[in-house]
Amino acid sequence: MATSDRITSAIALLAPTADIYPGVIIVHNLRTHSVEYMSSPGLQLLDTTLEALRALGPAYHTHYFNEAETQHYLPKLWQMLSFNDPSRIVSFFQQVRVAKDPAWRWYYTTARLLLQDEEGQPLLMVCLASPVEREAQLAVPVDPERLLAEDQLRRCQASAFARLTRREREVLQTLAAGYTAPEIAKRLFLSPQTVITHRRNLRRKLGVGSAVELVNIARVFHLI
Repeated sequence: MATSDRITSAIALLAPTADIYPGVIIVHNLRTHSVEYMSSPGLQLLDTTLEALRALGPAYHTHYFNEAETQHYLPKLWQMLSFNDPSRIVSFFQQVRVAKDPAWRWYYTTARLLLQDEEGQPLLMVCLASPVEREAQLAVPVDPERLLAEDQLRRCQASAFARLTRREREVLQTLAAGYTAPEIAKRLFLSPQTVITHRRNLRRKLGVGSAVELVNIARVFHLI
């Protein structure tokens, strides 16, 4: 079966029920980096047609999405696709600009490989993008604004946090738990001056100026 026919068949299986999902279904062509299919709710939100989206080609991504955010989730997508395994799923937050609204809207998106080509390589990727509502009621009471702020902090600090040494992470963890420099020194078998030096280095490496900011970073990286 020709590639175009296989794409048509895959979408034909998906399309009849796509509009009932709690979000927008998008199918991306990984060869052309363009949209092959979008469910009706998505087309209505963007006030466009499938033909217009296809005509945009790769420009679809810069036209509707916050480019500053794509650098954070694109590596996760490419890593997922590199496994070439339809059972793998990746999820991420992204900001979308819908029709007649200049403000960015947050969406929570899950993605997986949908179809492989004749040589067994990734061909189509399917995504489900669901809006993150301000008033959303989660199973565990969580402020959606705080959730988004923590996700943003985690993204901004990911590179700097990865460069911390094991000892610096231990000091950060104990600082965030509320221990004083002498208490940390005793727990980690260090001198108080060494702990103070680590604390100064943590603030420099992470680009923060207060203990509160250090605690927030420790929390988003699950040290406390």
